[in-house]
Parts: sequence; C-alpha cells; structure tokens
Amino acid sequence: MESRGSVPAHPVPYEGVWRFTAPALDVSVPQARHAVRDLIARQGVPVEDDVLQGLLLIVSELVTNAVRHAALLSPELAVEVAIGAEWIRVSVEDNHPYRPTALVTDYAQTGGRGLLLVREITAEAGGTCDVEHTAGGGKIIWAALPLKTQL
Repeated sequence: MESRGSVPAHPVPYEGVWRFTAPALDVSVPQARHAVRDLIARQGVPVEDDVLQGLLLIVSELVTNAVRHAALLSPELAVEVAIGAEWIRVSVEDNHPYRPTALVTDYAQTGGRGLLLVREITAEAGGTCDVEHTAGGGKIIWAALPLKTQL
C-alpha cells in the first residue's frame, strides 16, 4: 500500500520537472500562465479545476512580483513546474537578493498583496509555499498544491 507522499512503484506518465526562462517584462506574466496551463494539459495531469485556477493565479502573482520588484537586478526569471503523483509545485526564481514577506491586508492599497494572496490560495488548497535563497544570491518563491482539493 502506498502512503501519502511516497513514490509510487511505477511513475505516472505526467510526472516530471519542466523549466523555462522569460524576460522580466510585463508580457511574461500571461505567457508564463499560458505555458504552465498548456504544460498541465499536454501532460494529462489530473488536476481539479479549482486547484488549477489557483495554481495559475499563483504563477501570475509570482511572475508579476519578479517583474515588478526584481527586474533591475534580474532581467531574466525562471519558472519551474514539478509534478508528482499527488502534487504540483510551481516556482519562480530571480537573481534579486531581497526576500519578500506577505503584507497585512490593507484595503486602502491597490497593490502589494500578491504574496499574501499566494499564501491564502496555497493554504486553502491544503498546500505549502515558501521563499528560499539560491546559491547565487537570488531567491526562489514556490508553492506546492495537492492535485485534488483537500476536504
């Protein structure tokens, strides 16, 4: 019997890791979202629609943050999608050393809540997210979600 998080005896056909780079420009936001959506469809990943929509919003928010806040020191960003038997993980890497934190909800602001939104979507889906430093001094912001909605 397989326990949650274990490696299946036979890998499922949609498992793998895909990585692509994009310029730190506004046009990369919808391109990254569409690339991730198309990859998931092409690989036949059995992801529930609400999880997929949350994941695509997370991709948009993370790429937007890299474009808005890291482009000066990181003219290129990397998006990685890792898919396991029961989960999917997206990450965005840039070369800017600043480690962002989720801001408190301030409804008077028109922006600045992207990471807070990522954390809320991730928690609601039963997943996890974090920010890590890279060996080169940049950062990776990632979110991992279960393929099925948690009850």
